[in-house]
Amino acid sequence: MGTQQQHQLEQDDQLEYQTDHHASEAGLVQGLRKDDLELEAQDPKKKTKYEEEEEEEEEEKEEKENLGLEEELSVERIFEKQAVPSWKEQLTVRAFFISLVLSVLFSVIVMKLNLTTGIIPSLNVSAGLLGFFFVRTWTKFLDRCGLLKQPFTRQENTVIQTCVVASSGIAFSGGFGSYLFGMSARIARQSADSSTSDIKEPGLLWFIGFLFVVSFLGLFSVVPLRKIMIIDFKLTYPSGTATAHLINSFHTPQGAKLAKKQVKELGKFFSFSFLWGFFQWFYTAGSDCGFASFPTLGLKAYQNQFFFDFSATYVGVGMICPYIVNISVLLGGILSWGLMWPLIENRSGDWYSKELSPKSMNGLQGYKVFIAIAMILGDGLYNFLKVLSRTLIALQSQLRAKDVNNILPIEDQVSPAVTSALSYDDQRRTQLFLKDQIPAWFAVGGYVAIAAVSIATVPHIFPQLKWYYILVIYLFAPSLAFCNAYGCGLTDWSLASTYGKVAIFMIGAWAGSAHGGVLAGLAACGVMMNIVSTASDLTQDFKTGYLTLASPRSMFVSQVIGTAMGCVISPCVFWLFYKAFTDLGTPKSAYPAPLAVVYRNMAILGVEGFKSLPKHCLLLCTVFFGAAILTNVIKDCIGKKRARFVPLPMAMAIPFYLGSYFAIDMCIGSLIVFLWERVNKAKADAFVPAVASGLICGDGVWTLPASILSLAGFKPPICMRFLSRAENDRVTTFLTGSSSVKV
Repeated sequence: MGTQQQHQLEQDDQLEYQTDHHASEAGLVQGLRKDDLELEAQDPKKKTKYEEEEEEEEEEKEEKENLGLEEELSVERIFEKQAVPSWKEQLTVRAFFISLVLSVLFSVIVMKLNLTTGIIPSLNVSAGLLGFFFVRTWTKFLDRCGLLKQPFTRQENTVIQTCVVASSGIAFSGGFGSYLFGMSARIARQSADSSTSDIKEPGLLWFIGFLFVVSFLGLFSVVPLRKIMIIDFKLTYPSGTATAHLINSFHTPQGAKLAKKQVKELGKFFSFSFLWGFFQWFYTAGSDCGFASFPTLGLKAYQNQFFFDFSATYVGVGMICPYIVNISVLLGGILSWGLMWPLIENRSGDWYSKELSPKSMNGLQGYKVFIAIAMILGDGLYNFLKVLSRTLIALQSQLRAKDVNNILPIEDQVSPAVTSALSYDDQRRTQLFLKDQIPAWFAVGGYVAIAAVSIATVPHIFPQLKWYYILVIYLFAPSLAFCNAYGCGLTDWSLASTYGKVAIFMIGAWAGSAHGGVLAGLAACGVMMNIVSTASDLTQDFKTGYLTLASPRSMFVSQVIGTAMGCVISPCVFWLFYKAFTDLGTPKSAYPAPLAVVYRNMAILGVEGFKSLPKHCLLLCTVFFGAAILTNVIKDCIGKKRARFVPLPMAMAIPFYLGSYFAIDMCIGSLIVFLWERVNKAKADAFVPAVASGLICGDGVWTLPASILSLAGFKPPICMRFLSRAENDRVTTFLTGSSSVKV
């Protein structure tokens, strides 16, 4: 998915997660040829041939060294004989048809993850793999029939990747699991302010209208800066670079062969995950029924959210996420549900009234939500300042640099052999990147026109968000979009949700409680978040296009079409969830939408201040806010080798509200990867992303027929529940009318 595609508690809020994950993607790509040969070497019939090839390479080594050039280091020499299609030829009907199909698939997956925990891993590998597989299969069929007119190129593959990530990215940045759904009465009833004010119920039409007027501005804001970002500053954009290497490798003989094996594994585990979801459905006739409510660690542990819920999705997520992310989530669950909440619950009657509902924000629920918010804000603030300062320092150094190459100080100096090899690649890529220009007047005019339409229409959707609030946001947005895109190029970390939280507090406080500050803050979050998110996404796509020789024009058009798809697909997918699952957004349901509660309470905090917090909650929030900052300081001071053992505050905060059940799933995924790597690391590196994607996609796709069955009135036939011995005796006594039943 060109970026992230990504990705991400909120994927853009996890620096360590993004950096480690995309580094692993890049490592996978770089090792494709090596892994494939190792797998072939296991066949005795092919071993002799492999050894012969190795000897031939040894004989050619001296000649290559005399030339001062290692030919394998030049990617573009591999594709030198292939003509690069024009930007219009890169935009094919089949590419956008495949993009539409994959966009629906990944929008469902992202929406499900968004409404369950908010943890969204990078799905770049699966998107690129499936896009390659579908089009390659179709073109092979046409070729055998003698009907193939245009071969499948890596540029077309990049167009598909860009379109899919732009579309499915709206499922996250659109706020269906956060700021938009946080406006509803269902979420308001779980928040600190449960009054009927500052409420806007979900609606399909206004969802689509709002997204169309706010989702395109970010694209126009960074278009004039593409040359500065990609060529002059040579920003790395690890996610975009890894995606480009992946696409390039697919279109080599070795990469295509391994991709075929990966697709086979993905399909196998997709089928298993889909059928497992179908099987589980039969036992979920009521609440707390089915395998998802299996008290695997005992009933007491189950009451404190410690159990394995047999979710193929989160086992797959755990296989993709780095070990430290999964361990951090588990530690957060142990700290909160295993220690803190039982202790605070023992203080009921002193710290809060025993008469309060378990869902009341003035009781235990308030501690769960606001302490989690404190950790998220502490982690976000520290990393925001760190990335911003790093961005400004690097930008200042870049502007002062006088060297011809304009290499950022963060880039390592390379050997002459590498420089020689890359110079050909860079020359070819730069030439084609600058060939198809996007006029600056078009970008500026588009930004002004869309901003004018947005300023005029958004206040009709949200009367609390005045036109001058939006104008102020749009005046600052290009600068913030540039900072976010630049910082993303340095660190591979988007601060989109952090900018959105800043907008919540700023606009909410400006509007005030009497003038709908909560709703104004949440709507402003959506405006800001969509601008800076799409800006960094497009710049990542420009980097991917630069490395695959895809035209900037085709990248821009693909991003626009993908965004337009997402503005329709994502609201429709959410609407399907909303209508099919009537308990969506409520605690202990299959889709609790935890970030919606968090975002609404952030808005309340920004408008009303600390008076909405229960007793001693402010002190605890201050402690955990400081602890989140201190943890990050320690992580940055002790060096990379030791820092990988320091937990992530952002990941630890998620189970404070939800519980640890999904953390156990994710840790099982990590255990599978660990054991697989011990047995055969080559196979693990090659197939873990495919297997994980199959588990995630299969379970995600089952959500569609499950939703349709629910809408059609078909209910599961069986409720499988687990009771204690005493409860079972009482139930049996009630059903039989006898008090002497023995169990």
